[in-house]
Amino acid sequence: MFEDINKVLLITDMDGTFLPSSKIPGQRSIEAIADFQSKGGKFSIATGRAIQAAQQYFESFSVNCPIIMSNGGMVYDLDHKKQIHDVFVPDFTRDIVSEILRDNPDVGCEVLTLDAVYVPQMTPLEAKHNVICKVKPVLCGVDEMPGDWYKVLFAIEPEKMERLMDYVEAKGWTGVDFVRSAPEYYEILPQNISKGSALEKMRSLCGMGDYTFVAMGDYNNDIEMLQAADVAICPSNAVEEVKKVCDLVLDVSCEEDAVAAALEYIYGRLGL
Repeated sequence: MFEDINKVLLITDMDGTFLPSSKIPGQRSIEAIADFQSKGGKFSIATGRAIQAAQQYFESFSVNCPIIMSNGGMVYDLDHKKQIHDVFVPDFTRDIVSEILRDNPDVGCEVLTLDAVYVPQMTPLEAKHNVICKVKPVLCGVDEMPGDWYKVLFAIEPEKMERLMDYVEAKGWTGVDFVRSAPEYYEILPQNISKGSALEKMRSLCGMGDYTFVAMGDYNNDIEMLQAADVAICPSNAVEEVKKVCDLVLDVSCEEDAVAAALEYIYGRLGL
C-alpha cells in the first residue's frame, strides 16, 4: 500500500483539520507539504468551501492534484480551472430553503454556485462566516438566484442547532441530504453526495486507481471520505464519530500542525 511515494495522495479537510482556529495554516504543515510534494507525493484538500473561499490559501501552499469542493459537489482541476465532476441539488431545494427561512428568521443562509455565494438571509453568524471565508456575498431573495446550486449552508448558534434539526426532521423532506458540518453549520447536499463519493470520482476520473489515498478529517461531513480512503487519519480534536472510523487518531490537534504529523506517519510507512 505504501510502496511508492509517487502513488500516495494525502487529502485533508480544511477547517478543524488543516486550518486551526486562526484560519492560518501552520508553518510546519506548510513546509511538510512542500517537502512531501518535492519527494513525489500528492497533496489535495476536500472542503465544504466554495472555490472563492478556498483560493485565498493557495498562495501559502500548493496542491498538485484535483481538489474536492462543496462537501463533494465538485471535483475541480485548479491547473486548468475547470470542473472534472459536479453534482447539483435538485430544483425543488428552492422551496425547502424558502420554507426553512420563513419559519426560522434567526437562521443565516448561503447558497454556493460556481461563480458566487448568494445570501438570502443575513445574520451576524452568517456575516462572520463570510468574513472568515473572505467572500463577498450576493444579497438577494431565493427566487432571484440562478440555478446549479452545489449546496446550501445554514448558520445558527450551536445552542439552537437542535431546534433547527428537529424542525427539518419533522418536515420529512426527501430527495436531498441534510448534514451537520460544524457545531454552527447545517447543510443541504445532493442526495448520496459527500466527500466520500467525490473521492471515488477522483480515483476513477483522474486515473488514480492504483494510488494509496490517505484522508484526514475531523467532523461528521468527513466520515464518508474517511471510510472511502485506504487510510483514515484524524486530529485529536475530531468528534467521537470520526475517531471511531479512523485508522489513526493523532495525539496532536489542528492547532498543533496535525497535517505535518500525518505526513510523518506516511514517511514512516514508506520507510523514509
